[in-house]
Amino acid sequence: MKKSQQRIIKELEDIVGKANVIYHPEDLLVYEYDGSIDKAIPEAVVFPATTEEVSKLVALAHREDIPVVGRGSGTGLSGGAIASLGGLQIALTRMRGILEIDVVNGLAVVEPGVVNLDLDYEAHKYGMRYAPDPSSQKACSLGGNIAENAGGPHCLAYGVTTNHVLGMEVVLEDGSVTWLGGKTREVPGYDLRGVFVGSEGTFGIATKIVVRLLPLPESVHTLLGAFADVDSACNAVSSIIGKGIVPAAIEMIDAACIKAILNVTKGVLPSDAGAVLLVEVEGIEEEVKELSGEVEATMYDAGAEDVRVALEDQERERLWAARKGAFGALGSLAPNYYLVDGVVPRTRLNETLRRVAEIGERYGLLVANVFHAGDGNLHPCIAFDEREPGATDRVIQAGEEMVKVCVEMGGTLSGEHGIGLEKKAYMPLIFTQEDMDVMVRVRNSFSPNVRFNPGKIFPGGPEYDQAMQRKAVSSAGPGVYI
Repeated sequence: MKKSQQRIIKELEDIVGKANVIYHPEDLLVYEYDGSIDKAIPEAVVFPATTEEVSKLVALAHREDIPVVGRGSGTGLSGGAIASLGGLQIALTRMRGILEIDVVNGLAVVEPGVVNLDLDYEAHKYGMRYAPDPSSQKACSLGGNIAENAGGPHCLAYGVTTNHVLGMEVVLEDGSVTWLGGKTREVPGYDLRGVFVGSEGTFGIATKIVVRLLPLPESVHTLLGAFADVDSACNAVSSIIGKGIVPAAIEMIDAACIKAILNVTKGVLPSDAGAVLLVEVEGIEEEVKELSGEVEATMYDAGAEDVRVALEDQERERLWAARKGAFGALGSLAPNYYLVDGVVPRTRLNETLRRVAEIGERYGLLVANVFHAGDGNLHPCIAFDEREPGATDRVIQAGEEMVKVCVEMGGTLSGEHGIGLEKKAYMPLIFTQEDMDVMVRVRNSFSPNVRFNPGKIFPGGPEYDQAMQRKAVSSAGPGVYI
């Protein structure tokens, strides 16, 4: 956007209104980062309110050869919303309409700026719910959830975002508008809807989304098992799944994270536990009673020191608030954090966590773990103080080693946060060049000029800049999400 910038700004203002265009450097600072550790400043940020406005903005960018980055709530954790090449950032926060709730067909039609939890609350009024529940669901938007194929605690039983999206209206690179999928579960032809979900904003911008809704469960039991150590808790996870029981959620919190949580929420978790499991069972009342009894017995057999069952909504909500606020609570232990997102087979959780702990000890770093144990999606969080000389360098190196350990264990780079800028250099660890060439060709069929979110996912282009990273490591606090 270097040439004729004033003219282009005027055209942007003509499309969305003067109040909905930001381009002064001091105003752009709050859009230079997301929840990750990278920073880059866009040259302008615009706030469209309709599909037509998005289409016109993208068409203008296409004509002027300007890179485009879509942005939701900015809670992403891999640099997906970072304008790494500058250009135009299209923020979708004004597009927050819940356009339709169809109880009979079990679906909702929403705009991309709708906050995940707002849709869930609205669905509750009709006896329904939206199942994918990222821990950032109080803030994250559905457009961003689609871009990253977001997960969450209850995705163990119900599947991640792609399993709940039926179709979407999307704006393509030249500004044209089309539908992928629709309101029915099966659509003839290629599953372009499935390809688009998880494409990290590199294919286009979704402006309307059709999602599945599920009936609210008749009964819910939440169990909290306290264990002496992480190994015992991991063994319990394997035992529960090994018995053919698939709870709605199985979450693990280790001692370091328990300490942080108790610093901000007194009494919610046992202070002397080496690890706790949060297991939720839901469904028909009789079945829930039987399964929760089996889960409780299995946890005791695996070495649980205590198991308590939360039956009341208020107690359940308190436990889940503790889990979903865990990373914000880490601010009570250290001023900075670095999050590592990886996946390993459940059977290798013990070994992986031991390796992660060894890495932390070797680098002299505090590592806290809170993660989706049921599907092996780990979230080691390295707490530190960036003011300490050399601390950030150690954190970066330790994080890289942890990612590589996940791959060595037969896992992969990311369970739900995406590759973005943060992990693109690691893609060759799990994909051959031929694999990546095929993926690039798929991307180019949607965006042949690579104007949507350029420089993401694949090695090359803007490189991962440790100097920039060191300046941008996030400070933990109440607004931190995972």
